[in-house]
Amino acid sequence: MGSPAMSIDEVVEDIMRLNKSLPIRPGIDEVEAAKSLIMNVDKEEKMKLETIGRQNKRKDVPGELFKILQEMQRNSTEFQSKEQKRGALKLLDLENVHYLFDELIQRASKCLSANTSSASSRNSSSLSLANSSSFSGSSFNSPATTSTTTSFYSEKEPVKVSELVTRDDSYLKKATTSFQMDGISVGVRSGNASSAPQIVDSTLKSTTGEDGEKMSLIKLASLIEVSAKKGTKELILQRKLSEQLEWIPDSLGKLSNLMTLDLSDNRIAVLPTTIGGLSSLQKLDLHGNKIVELPDSVGDLLNLVYLDLSGNSPKTLPLTLARLTHLEELDLSSNMLSVLPETVGSLVSLRKLTVETNDLEELPHTIGQCTSLKELRADYNRLKALPEAVGRIGSLEILSVRYNNIRQLPTTMASLTSLKELNVSFNELESVPESLCFATTLVKLNISNNFADLQSLPRSIGNLEMLEELDMSNNQIRIIPDSFRMLSRLRVLKTEGNPLEVPPGNVVEMGAQAVVQHMADLVEKRDVKPQPVKQKKSWAQICCFSRSNKRKRNGIDYIQA
Repeated sequence: MGSPAMSIDEVVEDIMRLNKSLPIRPGIDEVEAAKSLIMNVDKEEKMKLETIGRQNKRKDVPGELFKILQEMQRNSTEFQSKEQKRGALKLLDLENVHYLFDELIQRASKCLSANTSSASSRNSSSLSLANSSSFSGSSFNSPATTSTTTSFYSEKEPVKVSELVTRDDSYLKKATTSFQMDGISVGVRSGNASSAPQIVDSTLKSTTGEDGEKMSLIKLASLIEVSAKKGTKELILQRKLSEQLEWIPDSLGKLSNLMTLDLSDNRIAVLPTTIGGLSSLQKLDLHGNKIVELPDSVGDLLNLVYLDLSGNSPKTLPLTLARLTHLEELDLSSNMLSVLPETVGSLVSLRKLTVETNDLEELPHTIGQCTSLKELRADYNRLKALPEAVGRIGSLEILSVRYNNIRQLPTTMASLTSLKELNVSFNELESVPESLCFATTLVKLNISNNFADLQSLPRSIGNLEMLEELDMSNNQIRIIPDSFRMLSRLRVLKTEGNPLEVPPGNVVEMGAQAVVQHMADLVEKRDVKPQPVKQKKSWAQICCFSRSNKRKRNGIDYIQA
């Protein structure tokens, strides 16, 4: 027995039901982002495959073994590219299904209009189909647009609706897709252009999933497109990107109005060369990623004031950094740098430089050209000395070189007329130069934990009349110099771990000013000279003749009357 015949109304109802069963149609910005993303992935894949093809092997490596390696590398690259394009391809598939359904609904409407059935059925069915077509909210009504979209299909077979929603497409299940940027909620749902922006919290977050949900590559690409059109000035993506997302789309370069970009604490390994297009960028935070190399185009960020590259993996820096003449703060800590480029001296506006926790053995002498530098931190490296050129940085206020292998400080320290804090603890310092004592602005001095190498303080340490804190613990210092009595502002003194003889331990326990006073008293007592005591001559002394009154004549002593 066959199925019952369907009426026009039933057919129309099923058409409407099928149309409404589709996930929400992606917005124009999302479709553009998907296209751009696929082009970028294909470009990246082509470059990787070319690199694999250019690899060479040593003579002792069997040719077949090397071919196996290359084949595995090619397959791995192609697989990664497919994974990266998956979300974008599904989104484009969904857009094409929507476009196809729009075409079919239009055909159905024409079919009903031409039908000679009853007027009531014809009118109601046509109206329903028109509403159904309107509900779809088509953003792409021209065949040219469709052909552009379908050119990205990964498969030629018809796409089933059930296959259009995957774990990467959760954002397609929502009624709208929106991002919060610069305090404005930007909707990107197609067919809802009249929806007005709403004022919300300025913290950027995706509102398309649960709290803490990470952005996929397609979401990021869509966000960039929206931000570019909106002229966004601040983009904060700290800890917001998927762990599988290791690169940023080339479309990033469209954000020409962006002033602040925070990509920190993600797993980014590669930055696009188009980053140089961020012509308004002033603050770039990349800390806590896996970046191995900065693109040369970073040197095109001529308005950059702040750059944080800490906690990544670069071994070298691009020479183009020299063009960042407006840069005021540069953080390169916790990387794998073995050398700083000589061009660092071109950063004439630099006020703070942090290079701690690297593999540096020296600082370039051009550091002396950073005449605006106020703070230099180079802790936890392998520095053996500081360049004499450091003395030319008259603006320097804080110098910290803890945990290195420094034996001597430069004699030019006397020229650091603004220096307030100096920390050379945990080094191999053999002495503190007398020239340092001419840096009379010094407030904090830490020379602790140089152990057996450091055996004395400079004799003129008393010249540091502004000194408030002195840490000389864990050295081999026995005597504090006399000029110590001049340190009238000293309030913190750490001397533990030294074989101190002067002053005695009981005085040291009383505090810094007690030591200062003790040294003053000690010097005062030493300067008081004892006066000779005049003794009165006795009667016997007066009557007796001293030997000096005797004169010898002809070998015989006689007394001169």
